[in-house]
Amino acid sequence: MIDDDAHPASSARFTPSLEVRGSTGPVRQGPERVHITDDDVARAQREEIPTVPPTAAPTWSVPTDPETETVMLTCGDGLELVRRDAGDRMPKVHARRPYLHPVHTLAGVPLTEVSPVDHRHHYGVGIAVPDVNGTSHWGGRTFIEDVGPTLLKNHGSQTSEGIRIEASPTTRPPGTGAEAGEVLVEDVLWSDEHGDPQLREERRITARLLPQIPGSPAAPGWVLDWRSTLHADHGPLEIRSPATNGRPGAGYGGLFWRLPIAESTSVMSAGGAGENRAHGSSSPWVAFVQRHGGRSTTLLLVQPGQVRPWFLRSAEYPGACPALAWDSPLLVPAGGSLQLDLVAVLLDTELTSSAAAALAAHLTDGGER
Repeated sequence: MIDDDAHPASSARFTPSLEVRGSTGPVRQGPERVHITDDDVARAQREEIPTVPPTAAPTWSVPTDPETETVMLTCGDGLELVRRDAGDRMPKVHARRPYLHPVHTLAGVPLTEVSPVDHRHHYGVGIAVPDVNGTSHWGGRTFIEDVGPTLLKNHGSQTSEGIRIEASPTTRPPGTGAEAGEVLVEDVLWSDEHGDPQLREERRITARLLPQIPGSPAAPGWVLDWRSTLHADHGPLEIRSPATNGRPGAGYGGLFWRLPIAESTSVMSAGGAGENRAHGSSSPWVAFVQRHGGRSTTLLLVQPGQVRPWFLRSAEYPGACPALAWDSPLLVPAGGSLQLDLVAVLLDTELTSSAAAALAAHLTDGGER
């Protein structure tokens, strides 16, 4: 309604803005993206990326306050291999949790990705589980039977309660590389969306160099060995996945490794080449071969003990985990425990299927299968 006291009309300027979907959370803030030319890549390969592998064993460094300063794994003359992030700056909808990123090859190529545009709640290497007693430790939406993916206020958190370095008591099988001299030990409390404790995790991560195998074209690489024990100290646990809730093939959840998008990505497993042969298989190992700026890398993932079905993607995005609840819920009684183990080999070369199988056989807890 306009009356005699109305003011003259004035124009208003509207500025367009990006509205982020509720399932993804805020877009993370980071360095400005730059365009890299072929000349830049070639110059980096010549001048910046080390071509001679270090000879010293990888070592962990834990600052006085690991929640505000970076925990790092370095090798040789300060070559950075891994950074550990507490995850406390994640949007709550991503299910805050400690993770590793970036994780580099010895030549400096990162083989992890964090909060990519295709799945904002993917964070490097970490334990992500979509349903623990109804709480999401995966992030994003929850799959509900007969409804589909639904955004719920059910996102839990994993909080570090202490991190330290211990001497490694492990003696490696012959031919598996240098001794792992240090263990990064972290005590992690898992809590539900209300802040009530659900379980206690003891996380142990070691690293060692992998010497060049005689007679093999494989370039030198290194091994990251992750062992976690989940303790049901606060009552029984029921671990589920979208597959157990009615979405076949979506049995994700566990110790998940998210790789970056590359120029090309191919997958191998004991069953042969391709995503379809690896996904859902009980292969003891899977391998991702990628091309990054003209360089070839291989990420070999090995289940050293109990072999669980693999949840694996390569066409939509590259990532994999041994699935805790592939097609049925996993139950842990009160006072019980659950073991999650994954051994990763990072190589600056394209590994063949036979070489991957041979290397994986040496990295199981029993050595040669």
